[in-house]
Amino acid sequence: MGIELITLAIVVSLFALMAIGVPLGTSTLLISVAAAVLAFGSNGFILVSSNVVKVMDKQALIAVPFFVFMANIMERSGVAKELFNSMAILGGQMRGGVAVQTCLVAVVLAAMSGIVGGEIVLLGLIALPQLFRLGYDRKLSIGVLCASGSLATLIPPSVVLIVYGAEAGVSIKDLFTAGIGPGILLAGLYVSYVLIRVHLNPAMGPVYDAPEAQLPFTQRLRHLRGLILPFLLIFGVLGSIYGGIATVTESAAIGAVGSLIVAAARRELTVKGLREALWATTLTTGSILWLIIGAVSLVGIYNLLGGTRFLGGLLSGVDVPPIVVIIIMMLIIFFLGTFLEWIAIVFITVPVFAPVVVQLGYDPVWFGILFAMNIQIYMLSPPFGPACFYLKSVAPKDVTLQEIFLAVLPFIALQIIGLALVMAFPEIALWLTGR
Repeated sequence: MGIELITLAIVVSLFALMAIGVPLGTSTLLISVAAAVLAFGSNGFILVSSNVVKVMDKQALIAVPFFVFMANIMERSGVAKELFNSMAILGGQMRGGVAVQTCLVAVVLAAMSGIVGGEIVLLGLIALPQLFRLGYDRKLSIGVLCASGSLATLIPPSVVLIVYGAEAGVSIKDLFTAGIGPGILLAGLYVSYVLIRVHLNPAMGPVYDAPEAQLPFTQRLRHLRGLILPFLLIFGVLGSIYGGIATVTESAAIGAVGSLIVAAARRELTVKGLREALWATTLTTGSILWLIIGAVSLVGIYNLLGGTRFLGGLLSGVDVPPIVVIIIMMLIIFFLGTFLEWIAIVFITVPVFAPVVVQLGYDPVWFGILFAMNIQIYMLSPPFGPACFYLKSVAPKDVTLQEIFLAVLPFIALQIIGLALVMAFPEIALWLTGR
């Protein structure tokens, strides 16, 4: 059987298994085992297991459970609530200020967690009721919360960038550095959109009515105590990486220990909370690992059958300008995001795309940032849109999934604009890295 028919058979089988409700990790693993046995006989089992061992041996992936644990501890320590209150008070009487502060708080939370799910749940529990109470436009509130909560895919210590770097063989430190500029760019686009909308229609963004927000600015500064511990934690994690003191994995361990110290300092560290954080970390990490195992097994066998050479040849052999090839890659990633988890997309596409990107003369760090920005679009895009489902799980009952999907559409447009800007001007991502 030719590689073309093999590719078609794998795609059809994957769709068929997912259509009958088989989890993605299990689907990819079953297909990889079946393909390996059909192609290599009983030795196929050895090939599948060897592929899994290779990826599980990548030390950079150890950072994932540490960052997930850090996010879970911070979720239970009350830091996010105090951070939001402090930022809202600092914003004072600025129209639309609470929506703007929600975006800024999301940036800080992204730098403390690296994962999207926990951040959006936190914002959904803390910020959304406040926005609704103050009379903010529902769609504007929902949209800015989902979009800004998804910044964790890009702002270090992004788990997406960690997994991409480990698979592509690219410096995770460089990826973290490169993610700062585009992350700030997207946050700036969200804030600008909010301010423009409330300027055109003041009813969409009332002023914050808390007594503390009406104090003079110098007196409002006293309420910034809620920012101290989060910024100390961020400095400890990212400062240790950029200062050359620790590797990404070591800094993740620093973050995990630091989150425990922060929770203890706030007197929020309880045995029950620690047990819940450990259990939530186990569940999240376990689901991620199953997805990795399935995706790596399938890609490994597909590569042995000549899949990478086949797809790479298709992309590099297209008679179009190199940037068009990059755009085609982005469209493929976007399409895969309509039915696959992001981590499966990483392990399915990166082994094929990364060598072609280098062959075309582009920087793999720059492409990694484009990849992460595309994943951020996937986080909001229907019909899957994980960020929308995360918010739905904690939003008031009258907030429908359809309303959430409609609310994020303008922010998806802003994400596409941001992606296009970074694609057109790579310096946005690369200027801090010195590449």
